[in-house]
Amino acid sequence: MEDATAKPGFFERLVNRITGDAPETATEVIQVLRQAYEREAFDADTLQRLENVLDFADLDVRDAMITRSQMDVLKADDSLERIIAYIVETAHSRFPVIGDDKDHITGILHAKDLLKFWGRPEQFQLEAVLRPAVFVPEGKSLASLLKEFREQRNHMAIVVDEYGGTSGLVTIEDVLEQIIGDIEDEFDEDDSADNIFAVSAERFRVNAVTEIEDINAFFGTDYSDEEVDTIGGLVVQEIGHLPVRGEKVRIGKLQFTVARADARRLHTLMVTVAKD
Repeated sequence: MEDATAKPGFFERLVNRITGDAPETATEVIQVLRQAYEREAFDADTLQRLENVLDFADLDVRDAMITRSQMDVLKADDSLERIIAYIVETAHSRFPVIGDDKDHITGILHAKDLLKFWGRPEQFQLEAVLRPAVFVPEGKSLASLLKEFREQRNHMAIVVDEYGGTSGLVTIEDVLEQIIGDIEDEFDEDDSADNIFAVSAERFRVNAVTEIEDINAFFGTDYSDEEVDTIGGLVVQEIGHLPVRGEKVRIGKLQFTVARADARRLHTLMVTVAKD
């Protein structure tokens, strides 16, 4: 008895629909996908995701990691008060904890593990709630890392270079974004408030694509929009390069801190009004 013929997969069905021939290389597959897009078989977002899937197999950890300079970390001797304030400021759920410097990672703190000390700060001991850090080399494939993240139910790994020094960190979100694009959560841009969200009476989270006209109307500033249209563009222009997370610049009465950025663009700014 002959084996049943395997049901053709999505790519095979798509290729047969468009060309009737099976491509032999990834480049040819991409060409077929773009032909399908031109024939309106799917939209531009779908094309981008399909191309990302094909590229994913060639990506390493270094392609998705947050660099050492961009890492938000806690120190092993930080007080509970300082830790809570930093968690509120950065809005992360996990933090590497360091000793003398970022080459000495003592563990990972999950913000939710601090809840047990609510109303009992005298019982707090940071080392008692740290979880073991997972270390991966820069050259590890993203596909392999994603598999490990899923199997071990881990969401963060410290990236090390060939000498064992810390070169950055990578999260499961960073890996998935290589396939599906940016993942927005409740701490990302808030379109419902004209991209300007009040974190406190003095601090605001601002989407970098917010138009300068809206910034001027909200903060009472008079920034020019003759050369750039968005506040992110103005910040990049003022700094002189694409900034990384944590960089600061003051423009007029506003102090800008880069809260989220990648190798391609600026995403989110934290803004405070200068007291003077």
